[in-house]
Amino acid sequence: MATTGLTRGMGSFFKECEHPESRWSKCPHEYKIRYRNAAGRQTEESGFANQDKAKTRLAEVYHARKNAPQSQRKADRIKQYGGMAFSAYAAEWRKGQRHQSPTSLRNIDSILKNHLLPAFGSRRMGTFDHKVVEAFIETMERNGVGLAAQTNAFVRLKVILLDAHRLGLYEDSPLLGVQPPQYDPERVVIPSVGQLQEIRSAGDDAFRLVAEVMSGCGLRNGEAYAVNINNIVADDVYRVTEQVNQATKTYARLKHRKAGEYRDVPLPARTKHAIEWYADTYGTVDGYLLRHPKDISQAMPHHTIYNQWQRIKARGHIDIPEGMVLYGLRHFFASNCLSRNIPITDVAEWMGHRNIEITFKIYRHLMPGSISRAAQLLDLGLAA
Repeated sequence: MATTGLTRGMGSFFKECEHPESRWSKCPHEYKIRYRNAAGRQTEESGFANQDKAKTRLAEVYHARKNAPQSQRKADRIKQYGGMAFSAYAAEWRKGQRHQSPTSLRNIDSILKNHLLPAFGSRRMGTFDHKVVEAFIETMERNGVGLAAQTNAFVRLKVILLDAHRLGLYEDSPLLGVQPPQYDPERVVIPSVGQLQEIRSAGDDAFRLVAEVMSGCGLRNGEAYAVNINNIVADDVYRVTEQVNQATKTYARLKHRKAGEYRDVPLPARTKHAIEWYADTYGTVDGYLLRHPKDISQAMPHHTIYNQWQRIKARGHIDIPEGMVLYGLRHFFASNCLSRNIPITDVAEWMGHRNIEITFKIYRHLMPGSISRAAQLLDLGLAA
């Protein structure tokens, strides 16, 4: 398809006949042109007697598109933001994150302060491309930045640059082709069944309840602290509706969910019994089981269980896997599901992940022999 003498983005001209391109100027067939219109849709026109007429028409369309109000607005945005320092652009972007929870905002501020602003504070926004982003990731790796911090920094940078891309600062996304920091599945430390039994019995009754609902239902830490007897919606279903926010120490919407949204998760008989036993033994306040140890009108703060977990680890009386954090109890739930061939799509929904890619990256190594097993099953079908 010929593009000789055409500006990039102008389009192309061609013939749909049996003659090679070298013979187009002498064959009698008409020329056609192809271009993208103002709405971005591919468009074709025909009936051009020679190349000059085809090129002239392409030039008319191109200049009309470039001079359109939309193109002018894009040019104005590039002029306004292209030369802006990253620090100034990030500050404007940060003001628009009012919908984020206090914990998320605190995380954003920390990442900006410790990673993004030191690396890019004075860099002009129009100068970002994939090489700049890749160099940033490589620098974090050389400096020994932890993988979790690398991932968080990359995700925040990605969101800011995609925001700029939507404004039209870049023809192509500056993230195109960039390999993000890779999640290392070895960092997911999961207790064995025997270790879980020891951990569940190591603390007081509140700690044991948290361990039960995290390992039995896959709840996050804050979701476990908000466990409510009224959320048992069936003998085998628990409805996760809220969490205790670490920053505000109050009940808040679920992560990645709007206010009022929920997710239903499996409720094993053992976990259901643990919830009901705690409610019968200690009572509830509006259905909530875990309360502030000094003021039952308030939710249980995160540090209450976390400090107990640290003391349990420090005593060294029970077998806890090296590197395991309290979140490992939630990982046990996912491992338990996947090892029993429960579909990963269901597990992703129960875990409350934004999309299945997150679940797959974290837990793929827990799905033993999936390709070999698939080959065996397919072979059986082909032989039938």
